[in-house]
Amino acid sequence: MPDAYLVIDVEQRLGELLLQVRCALSAPWTILFGPSGAGKTSLLRLIAGLSTPERGQMVFYGQPLRAVPAERGIGFVTQRPALFPHMTVTENVSFGLSRLDRRAARERAAEMLELFEASHLATRLPGKLSGGEKQRVALARALAPQPRLLLLDEPFTGLDADLRAGILNRLTTWLEQRNIPALYVSHDVTEALQTEAEVVVLRHGQVLAQGPADTVLAAQRAQLLLQLGCGKD
Repeated sequence: MPDAYLVIDVEQRLGELLLQVRCALSAPWTILFGPSGAGKTSLLRLIAGLSTPERGQMVFYGQPLRAVPAERGIGFVTQRPALFPHMTVTENVSFGLSRLDRRAARERAAEMLELFEASHLATRLPGKLSGGEKQRVALARALAPQPRLLLLDEPFTGLDADLRAGILNRLTTWLEQRNIPALYVSHDVTEALQTEAEVVVLRHGQVLAQGPADTVLAAQRAQLLLQLGCGKD
């Protein structure tokens, strides 16, 4: 098993839910699986630095995660892309590229928009985009700085199957080529089983299981087959 890029040992009270997570992530693509209210989004926010655990720490590539979110090198895409409404698509994607000069930033933005087949949106404002277009722009913006880790909080909810499949295919290929791991939140059994990812099952704020999808989600798979009438010959 490869060395873990992220070791998590944190605790945080979230209303009636006590989030207590101890696990190590090493797979290129990991699915954080569990029902609504399990603490999945809260865990991503801790990793991204948008909230602070009451106890414990996270070690990222052998070093404690930096306190300042912008210095963590982590991209974060959610269900609701928070694009700047007064900026064009190109300006949104270029926003996190301050270390590059203006020309290089625009070239990087153009590259990322092309990756997600969104080049034709470059001069539009977010208010003129569809939901799917906004998500593609949000992905382009998250990847433009070439993060060390990508967090995905169900960003494809509401998109049709063909569009989702196309985006995921381009995204996973790009990440694999650059050895950038991804942590993807899902509560869709079918989606989790269709991947070759490692799965971390979170329930009531704690890790119940971790391993290959077909192993840790065996019970959910059997239930799904019964619902589809495929449980027996």
